[in-house]
Amino acid sequence: MVKIRPNEISRIIRQQIEKYNQEVKVVNVGTVLQVGDGIARIYGLEKVMAGELVEFEEGTIGIALNLEADNVGVVLMGDGLSLQEGASVKATGKIAQIPVGESYLGRVVDALARPIDGKGEILTTKTRLIESPAPGIISRRSVYEPLQTGLVAIDAMIPIGRGQRELIIGDRQTGKTAVATDTILNQKGENVVCVYVAIGQKASSVAQIVTTLEQRGAMEYTIVVAENADSPATLQYLAPYTGAALAEYFMYSGRHTLVIYDDLSKQAQAYRQMSLLLRRPPGREAFPGDVFYLHSRLLERAAKLSNELGEGSMTALPIVETQAGDVSAYIPTNVISITDGQVFLSADIFNSGMRPAINVGISVSRVGSAAQIKAMKQVAGKLKLELAQFAELEAFSQFASDLDQATQNQLARGTRLRELLKQSQASPLIVADQVATIYTGINGYLDDIEVGSVKSFLIGLREYINTTKPNFKEIISSTKTFTPEAESILKNCILEYKKTFVKI
Repeated sequence: MVKIRPNEISRIIRQQIEKYNQEVKVVNVGTVLQVGDGIARIYGLEKVMAGELVEFEEGTIGIALNLEADNVGVVLMGDGLSLQEGASVKATGKIAQIPVGESYLGRVVDALARPIDGKGEILTTKTRLIESPAPGIISRRSVYEPLQTGLVAIDAMIPIGRGQRELIIGDRQTGKTAVATDTILNQKGENVVCVYVAIGQKASSVAQIVTTLEQRGAMEYTIVVAENADSPATLQYLAPYTGAALAEYFMYSGRHTLVIYDDLSKQAQAYRQMSLLLRRPPGREAFPGDVFYLHSRLLERAAKLSNELGEGSMTALPIVETQAGDVSAYIPTNVISITDGQVFLSADIFNSGMRPAINVGISVSRVGSAAQIKAMKQVAGKLKLELAQFAELEAFSQFASDLDQATQNQLARGTRLRELLKQSQASPLIVADQVATIYTGINGYLDDIEVGSVKSFLIGLREYINTTKPNFKEIISSTKTFTPEAESILKNCILEYKKTFVKI
């Protein structure tokens, strides 16, 4: 017979009571009313936040965007083919966030920062909200350092500074992506982290860009965020914010970053698709009323931070595609009003053989010479004026039969200056080479060179300077000024090389 010891039983009960930890977990659960076209309507998610992630019972994740009186409109982050009406949905209590960190450099990821390059998991412990507030006025300082693109036409006449937002705008197939990728290639050795966001592009185009960056050693400081044309609209809409969040991690740790959004027209189209399916009222061109806010809250995150915050910067180069050069359409005008200037690429100029096809007349940088080193200001000041005068004179001279010698000389000079701005793709130039190139054209040293030989003359001249007078490059890079010594070295080099070039 087992003897019951009351004191032992009471001791065990007491211990159990002491260890008992009452943890009440409230889970906000709803039911799927309707599903289709990447949208689910849910009943019963009373305490859900705007932009909160929700999880369906079969594992699909969605974002709550429409909070209506009797239901919640959720956009799905996947195909949602196995979702059924009546399925349960639970709120996660988390706003969309992604992991960030140094280990993302050199990787290709999707809009949720998951690797898609087949190189395994990305290990990191830090996270950032996809939608972070932009730095305020006190947190910023004005743009003063140049971000060199390596393209003479841009660095000389439409300079971009670290922390600036410069729009690249033009029709399809005018070289917008080429300008952006050349800028990434030119950041080699400049300690700038680059983030390239491909929204709704062909997978083959993105693969080609990644291959170019890998071959030129640029992937080691670049992150590619890609959501291809076959991705759900939700992920195409999120991709730019993911790119901004990845860049912000580096910016707030005192580093310089460059983000390229290629392109925001496709993001706006994805957002329009989501909004119309959510039955939000359409406005101009069927875009929803908050499409301006879609882009302004993204581009305002680009900044040059103050000394107290570590002087990091995020430079944004958004790309917008126009139809038949119409910059007065809804999305182009919106983005032009948000950015600090635009580089306009023209199909006519592209077809005439001018690459990069930059229309200098209507391209502008609202930061101006604050984003140029002194050496560039010294030589490039006259370039834009001379090209503008040449364009005017060229239009006028088409009607005149006989021109005086001065006009002929000015036309000859203008033609050669235009040749000087031509650059092959993926061949950005360092500042010293750009200074030498512009100085040669502006001071008439190309006037007696055949127009067809200008490009080869300049390539040869730059090689000649770099091999025979490497101290020219050193003076420009160390002093950032076009000193009298640098000018005399350059003059001698031009005259010496001209003698050998004429003999060829």
